[in-house]
Amino acid sequence: MTAEKRLSTSLLAKERSIPQDQLFRLLSSQGLIEKKDEKWILTGAGEKRGGIYLTGKFGQYVAWPKDLDLSETKVDATKFLTATALGQHFNLSANKINYVMSELGWIKKGLKGWIVTEQGKKIGAEQGEDSRSGVPYARWPEKIVRISALKDSVDNIKGVDKPKTENDKMDSFRHKFEATHRATDGHFVRSKAEMLIDNWLYMAEIVHAYERKLPIEEEMYCDFYIPTGKVYIEFWGLENDEKYLVRKREKIAIYQKYSFNLIELTDQEVLNLDDILPRLLLKFGVQAY
Repeated sequence: MTAEKRLSTSLLAKERSIPQDQLFRLLSSQGLIEKKDEKWILTGAGEKRGGIYLTGKFGQYVAWPKDLDLSETKVDATKFLTATALGQHFNLSANKINYVMSELGWIKKGLKGWIVTEQGKKIGAEQGEDSRSGVPYARWPEKIVRISALKDSVDNIKGVDKPKTENDKMDSFRHKFEATHRATDGHFVRSKAEMLIDNWLYMAEIVHAYERKLPIEEEMYCDFYIPTGKVYIEFWGLENDEKYLVRKREKIAIYQKYSFNLIELTDQEVLNLDDILPRLLLKFGVQAY
């Protein structure tokens, strides 16, 4: 067979509509190639399957017969989705999808590209890497499009209004205490203490959201959320109310379950925010003033 009839692994992946990093892994798992010193090396088994070395403008690479039999690998080209594919599904750019995933805590920005977090791995994400540039990216299982946390975040980005559900009505605290205190930035909050916190964040020029729904399956809202550092702030009042204390313990348990960055403030600490908040925020990489 002549060299003209051979394709690089990347071109073979494109020919078969398979993500190229998945094909590299599958060929590796079959023992046809192996990685040494960050380069893919053809094995003896690979040579028997028709693999050869060719030289291109980027140097030497492994090439395969165009009709290479991949039946043993059982490739499922639809099993994982890239940010581009998800963007097409949700009608958003790949860049916005990556930032939504980052805001959810499922990936984080690397020196270049995106790194899958432990939270992302729990929902089935896999780390991919561009075979030429080495830039990392995330690959997502198809089921992710059905996860409500992602759908809610996408709807928020697109400005979609959602009707209230029974779960919304279950949060009796939020409905019992109306948000009547107007903070400097226009947020309406539920207590004077929350107004002081909101005003402090505004004056410190820290972008924040009030009562943002947590990106989880459970129905729970934080008091404040700071995208930079992915920090949640909870103010604990009504410490003498038993029902409130039960709710407080439940919320803390959820923050711990998902390993979210949490700052907890009491009445006494709210009176001394200038000394308390800068120090606590700095622990999560958020600088004030």
